[in-house]
Amino acid sequence: MDQLVVLVAAVHLLYCPFTKVEESFNLQAMHDILYHGYNLTLYDHHEFPGPVPRSFIGPLFISGLSSPIVAAITHFNLSKLCAQYAVRAVLGLTVIATFRLYRQALESIFGGQFTKWLVIITVTQYHFMYYLSRTLPNIMALPLVLLALYGWLRQNHLIFIWSSGAAIIIFRAELAMLLGLFLLYDIAYHKLTVPRFLKIAIPAGVFLLSLTIGIDSIFWSRTLWPEGEVFHFNVILNKSGDWGTSPFLWYFYSALPRGLGLSYFLLPIGIYFDTRVRALTVPAITFIFLYSFLPHKELRFIIYTFPLLNVAAAAACHRIWENRGKSTWNGLMALGITGHLILNAIFTMFMICVAGTNYPGGTALSRLIRIERDNDYPVSVHIDTLAACTGVSRFTQTNPKWRYSKNESINYEDPEILQFTHLLMEAKSKYSPNIKPYLRTHEIVESVDGFSHIALNYKGIPPVKIKTKPMIFIMKRKPNAQFVDTTTIKVLQNDDSRQLESEEIFKNDDDDDDDDDITSGGEDEEEQKDEKNLEDDKLFVPSNDKNEDDDDDEQLPKLNFDERKIITKDKDNIININKKIDTNDETMKIDKTKNKKKQDKIEHLKEGSGVKEAIRKMIKIKKQELKAKEDVKDKKKKQDVIKKLNDDSVEIKNDIKIKNVKQSIKNIIKQFKEFEKDLASDDPETIKKWSSDELTTSSETTDQIGAISLEDNINEMDKFINENNDPTVLNEAKKNLKEIVGQIRELQSELSIEADDRFDEIADKFSDRPISQTLMYFSEALKDLMKRRKLKATKLSNKYLNNNNKKTLDNN
Repeated sequence: MDQLVVLVAAVHLLYCPFTKVEESFNLQAMHDILYHGYNLTLYDHHEFPGPVPRSFIGPLFISGLSSPIVAAITHFNLSKLCAQYAVRAVLGLTVIATFRLYRQALESIFGGQFTKWLVIITVTQYHFMYYLSRTLPNIMALPLVLLALYGWLRQNHLIFIWSSGAAIIIFRAELAMLLGLFLLYDIAYHKLTVPRFLKIAIPAGVFLLSLTIGIDSIFWSRTLWPEGEVFHFNVILNKSGDWGTSPFLWYFYSALPRGLGLSYFLLPIGIYFDTRVRALTVPAITFIFLYSFLPHKELRFIIYTFPLLNVAAAAACHRIWENRGKSTWNGLMALGITGHLILNAIFTMFMICVAGTNYPGGTALSRLIRIERDNDYPVSVHIDTLAACTGVSRFTQTNPKWRYSKNESINYEDPEILQFTHLLMEAKSKYSPNIKPYLRTHEIVESVDGFSHIALNYKGIPPVKIKTKPMIFIMKRKPNAQFVDTTTIKVLQNDDSRQLESEEIFKNDDDDDDDDDITSGGEDEEEQKDEKNLEDDKLFVPSNDKNEDDDDDEQLPKLNFDERKIITKDKDNIININKKIDTNDETMKIDKTKNKKKQDKIEHLKEGSGVKEAIRKMIKIKKQELKAKEDVKDKKKKQDVIKKLNDDSVEIKNDIKIKNVKQSIKNIIKQFKEFEKDLASDDPETIKKWSSDELTTSSETTDQIGAISLEDNINEMDKFINENNDPTVLNEAKKNLKEIVGQIRELQSELSIEADDRFDEIADKFSDRPISQTLMYFSEALKDLMKRRKLKATKLSNKYLNNNNKKTLDNN
């Protein structure tokens, strides 16, 4: 039976080798003890101490047992990830060894057949076997709890009190409630006298308290009792609720059914038929009840009670199985308990599959290592918070030549971001706003999916499907990427009715001879584009200074006014000077005198005098320069077009067709903008995020295509493709459609937190369907989504009105 426990635990360990943030302290401490030894300055906890200090005694013990294995791993130049497997395996074997002692003590009371049922029930359940090799503080205390229970069953009070004291004083203070109940039981039934208890407990308490204070004060560089500070933080200050709260009975209706599986429903039977079981299960249930008063609840907090509660389940199974031949009813009951084990095993396998998708950080770093394993250039990786919390540890940082950073203060506005050749970034998709600024310096190499939700499909086999979604993106620095510093200048003009703010954004550009140009739009359409450009302005640019978001035929000469953009705003009007003007070696160049004049004007602007007059004059100068440049550029464009038409007229024709299809697709998406009208009143942030110029066209384009409805646009687009029967046009249309599908799919996730598999199904099969059919499916799905949102909003509004009316009546 011991071999079965080891085998199942090994499956859990090998399938889910990575760890989460709750396990990070003990795991990082083991790494530092094994690889840094006495050099405490390199230890991880100095940089990332966590909300409360934890004891180093557990990591010291496991590291000591693991050190021969880790030494062999280092000697043979194996990956440090193997060392992570090793320390977790040693911890798991420690729990299994003490569980074996606990099982042997039960066998002396209940018999061998009973303990076989106990083992079978335990290995078919998910959480106990999954957690026993995880470096949680609760699991560090679990071997001591099992050893204490072994001592209590054997009536060896020396082992019981010392083990209980170590578990309570060093690791988890709340265990005083659980193990204290067993102590009170012995005292109440005169199995242990108070003088003998004090004779053992006082020396044990003094020694264990001195041990943890002495050792942990060295590692933390201050005098402290770690578990005392944890108890004060969680119980006295009651700050554990900052990490979330759950209802009072959450352990009974959620945690225990998941942790014990169908065996949970056998507990009353075992407690009823065997009075010996009550001495073990009643303290466990009482402990869970008392622990429920703390608002923050997690299943791992009650993991110690599972071996106790499984005693009742094993007693029920043993009794029913032994009586299976006495009657037909008993035979059916025996068949039921056998089936419950099978269902427990199925549930466990399903949960393992879910857990395998729950560590995107570790998976992302492993993939990055495989991608760059053949490259010899120095690699520097920045690990963001989600990656660090979902699998990345010092054991996974396997290449000693690489540099790893978990500095949470670095972002795209920090020049230090360019020191990193790779980034592990959290994002919902490549269109997410939080990842967009980084695309100027880094490009997306790969994305890693993580667990999203569980979907039910009654028509499929299996009927339950694990859904994932992108969580972490692996990004690589672009060649010759440059950082763009930003500063803001605010000018306040002292008059009675107006206030003006000026902002300057300085760009680092290699071309010092570029022209300095500025322009402003006076019409509404130009002002909208200017505001959009300001919103999407990037702080990073590659060295070639090319804006990839603009179409080639729509680029204006680049704005480079003393390598600055000036944005002015007053109380009544907003003058947004943000048009981009391309610099060209063939165009005019501004001499140093003119640059000096502009510098003087900027200084004049900073002083706050004559602001409007200075800006008007600068705009006039810039318009003249822009006009001269556009004349040169238009002349050159005409020559290039004529040359290209002469060289390859067929290619130009195909490009025009493709452009028509692209414009038609864009106009189709414009029809989806109607949904924004319904959302504008209740979800303005989503509208702002998704209202992109990339998905809209001008009224002139709409008139050119001639379609006024979604169906007309689809028919118009199909007409373009069918008439030409050109695979190039179709492929380009599919390529554009893929981008649209991704954005609409992300739109659904932003609009609703409810799972909707229709969007995933449409996106997965868009390449196998006609373009028009895909877009019509999206149209219907979005309409249904809007109906649900409106219905939900109506219900909330009615509920709010009813509550207000009720309060008004009560007050009257």
